[in-house]
Amino acid sequence: MELFYTSTQHIDLDARNLVVDGDEFHHLVRVLRKKTGEKILVTDGNGLRCEASIAEIGKTSFTADILACSRIDRPNTEVTVALSLLKAPQRFELFLEKATELGVSTIIPMLTARTLSHPSNEKVQGKLNRWRTIMLSAARQSKRHYLPQLTEPLTFKKAAALQGYDLKLIPYELSEAPPKVKCSGKKILFLIGGEGGFTANEIEEARAAGFNELSFGKTILRAETAGIFAVALVRTQLLEEERIEWF
Repeated sequence: MELFYTSTQHIDLDARNLVVDGDEFHHLVRVLRKKTGEKILVTDGNGLRCEASIAEIGKTSFTADILACSRIDRPNTEVTVALSLLKAPQRFELFLEKATELGVSTIIPMLTARTLSHPSNEKVQGKLNRWRTIMLSAARQSKRHYLPQLTEPLTFKKAAALQGYDLKLIPYELSEAPPKVKCSGKKILFLIGGEGGFTANEIEEARAAGFNELSFGKTILRAETAGIFAVALVRTQLLEEERIEWF
């Protein structure tokens, strides 16, 4: 059974009902042609899982009766990727989709010294809305009970200064350090450069902020590929340790 999303504010556990609207309503009613009486699975994207039966369908939303609920534990391994905005928007969007499928916890659009795309303040909100829609679709496809967070764009300096991480890693094409890091049970932050990579000054700044360099191999990866690889690296470790509750 497919998993769908609604906000926490739209779920009333006391009244045993919930409301679905927006893109999820459109997908369920206009695309999948769901009818009253049909059962669906719904999450608030924060670990709550509800089995519900569609009760009443309106023009822009529907209500459903909650039949059963459970709470999914939050993953104890969290991966944040700060990726430079890219000149080709479809490449950044590919990263959003695949990283969400692989289990990323937070994505930070980043502006580095060599970032070629600098959207105006007026365009940022529209981009964020589009990106969240892409991530929601990917989360639905992969049946994630915890939606990844998407932040406002940050400069490299602000991203490098972020606190609260157990591991801070910066893949760098001139590094020879293999990615032999233990990720299980940790909060991890990756900084991924865009076209042209990071400058030498940025690498030094990252080192001073407590980041460790590592290599993703001798070949040079595109920025979006490196971002996807970073999340896949952690996922692989967790699968090897059978910690598949990360999803």
